[in-house]
Amino acid sequence: MPRDLRMSRILHVLIHMDRHVPLATSEQISKMISTNPVVVRRMMGGLRDRGIVTSEKGHGGGWKLSRSLAEVTLRDVYEAVGAPPLFNIGPNASPSECLVEKAVDAQLAASLRDAEARLLAQFSEVKVEDLAQDFESRLAEVQQDARGTCDATDHHT
Repeated sequence: MPRDLRMSRILHVLIHMDRHVPLATSEQISKMISTNPVVVRRMMGGLRDRGIVTSEKGHGGGWKLSRSLAEVTLRDVYEAVGAPPLFNIGPNASPSECLVEKAVDAQLAASLRDAEARLLAQFSEVKVEDLAQDFESRLAEVQQDARGTCDATDHHT
């Protein structure tokens, strides 16, 4: 099963909207995350339904944040994009009469339920603003490294 990228893509969009583009059309967002504008409207619609973004139609319209990223958790975003499967492993979809497979499936199902509950609890604790600040720290490091490279040649004697 291919990885579901909706959550990471929409987090990218939210941070970009907060830091760089306060109003963005579906077309602009689709270029940002290399997908179709129809897919963007579907994903953004889930965020709108949860009060994270609003949309304005017509000329000069687009999507904009309606809540601070400090008020939005990863769990909010996860649920807004349709709560996609968290794991690509799991028990067999069709019931089996094999006792070995039943034992394996039961353990996998129980372990995955526990892991999912813990992961969703952690998602509830992480604000999207935390990710935005991490981005800014990484950007500052890259900029500092770039300046440091230039400065290093000036200080050699």
